[in-house]
Amino acid sequence: MEMRPLDALNKARGKRVIVELKNGRQYVGSLSAFDIHINVVLEDAEERVEGEVKRKLGNVFVRGDTITIISPQ
Repeated sequence: MEMRPLDALNKARGKRVIVELKNGRQYVGSLSAFDIHINVVLEDAEERVEGEVKRKLGNVFVRGDTITIISPQ
């Protein structure tokens, strides 16, 4: 059976992921939830700029249309 993008996200649910945005920022956190628009909710998230932790954010909602990459850590 072929794996679809949402299937891959479902496998990553509960795991740490790196979410990279169009503006170059990265958010790293545990993937809590997502929808068909690839809007994602991260728990225990932190913002990274050029690989360096800038701030700890806790729970965050990231709009899918700002995301370029989601990668398991």
